[in-house]
Amino acid sequence: MEKDSMNKVITPLSTRRGGGGEASFLTIHRQEAGYRPIHDRIHDFGEVEQTLNTHQRREQASRCMDCGVPFCHWACPLGNKAPEWNSALCKGDWELAFRLLTSTNPFPEFTGRICPALCEKACVLNRFNHEPTTNREDECAIIEAAFRERYIQPRTDIVRNGKKVAVIGAGPAGLAAANALNQMGYTITVYEKNEAAGGLLRYGIPNFKLNKAIIDRRIALMEQEGIAFNYNANSTLYTLHSTLKDYDAVVLATGTPTARDLKAPGRELKGVHFALELLSQQNRVLAGMEFTKDERITAKGKDVLVIGGGDTGSDCIGTAHRQGCRSVTQIEIMPKPVEGPDDPQNPWPNWPRTLKTTSSHEEGCIRRWNINTLEFVGENGRLTGVKVQEIDWKPAVVPAGSPAGSPPPRPLMVAKGEPFVIKAELCLLAMGFLKPEHPEYPENVFVCGDAQNGASLVVRAMASGIDTARKVHAFLSR
Repeated sequence: MEKDSMNKVITPLSTRRGGGGEASFLTIHRQEAGYRPIHDRIHDFGEVEQTLNTHQRREQASRCMDCGVPFCHWACPLGNKAPEWNSALCKGDWELAFRLLTSTNPFPEFTGRICPALCEKACVLNRFNHEPTTNREDECAIIEAAFRERYIQPRTDIVRNGKKVAVIGAGPAGLAAANALNQMGYTITVYEKNEAAGGLLRYGIPNFKLNKAIIDRRIALMEQEGIAFNYNANSTLYTLHSTLKDYDAVVLATGTPTARDLKAPGRELKGVHFALELLSQQNRVLAGMEFTKDERITAKGKDVLVIGGGDTGSDCIGTAHRQGCRSVTQIEIMPKPVEGPDDPQNPWPNWPRTLKTTSSHEEGCIRRWNINTLEFVGENGRLTGVKVQEIDWKPAVVPAGSPAGSPPPRPLMVAKGEPFVIKAELCLLAMGFLKPEHPEYPENVFVCGDAQNGASLVVRAMASGIDTARKVHAFLSR
């Protein structure tokens, strides 16, 4: 009789029904693959996440209950059919699991590594015992098996319809749109301002979360299926001056290129940078690009301050550790999120806005909330510290006579205590991005992803790209 590490009997997989098995969710606990040991991973940029073995992965898939109302479908921007492919995975039919997974998700190798897994927070098991099915890890395992077993082969049977579409921007939205339109028979050219495809995937997300060979593998497949990529595209392409006349339609997927700045005194000091300046440069260094000593942004031997409490700030923390920083502090102007797992303001199946501790935070970081930045302090033109102040947020009084249904006024920021200086020789601004504004375009120009909706998740950008491809197809089929 086989038993697990907790001395519990393991029901043979062959006797279970995947996706609604024999109450597997009651007898098998959620098991995550976890991360490489901290003392090992902070010395390189290899992916930090580990993998389960095949038996364990099938066990985790067996926990899916095949719910009558699958909230995972509802929560996933792509509408992924998690119960269906978990069922196939549990039964050991990896190829069927792959077919079901890619029927809605064009790039599971990306979402399987970096998606926050909205589906898991909406999983009925999350409501039941806060042990949702490991959908994200399962989909990553499925797609990696598909590449390994060569279930994935470039399509050679695509019939071209004689129409051409330009996709401007090779981030997740542009790649999803290009892929979908190519499968429909359009001749696709992707224009990218950088030297390689991927957008935020390549230049914003560190290698320790997403190895760039994973992107290269997918781009090679897309090229084999007929998509042309034009890199280092000049700015005229982004203003459409030279594309409209050559294509039947144009898809703009240029993302959110403008980071939110902090116009505090001392902003010009050397050592104050946008987060993506550090992240994109480090990824380029790992790709073999060289920078001069003056160009290089590095945390080596420095006290680092990250302003902004989101995922980009977390990525800066992990990068700073790998560069050899002395210390890292992360501050956020908003209050500390509730320490979950439940969020009373956003009850299940909505996404809970709870405190998130990432692998980078685990590597060492001082975190503070309700901190306002007042001034960048320096000597001889170089940053030495950042003057900050603790604050409180007070509810604003609703003006008398306000119309019913009016949005509530914003809370008021109130200073608390005396200002103080956080020592830092490197400060990284990770406060999000500004939503782009667009002029009125001709009817054959379509905007998608973050360029349309503002900065959001990779999975939402991909969903927007697919939706835009359908709109282009409808327009060109009139």
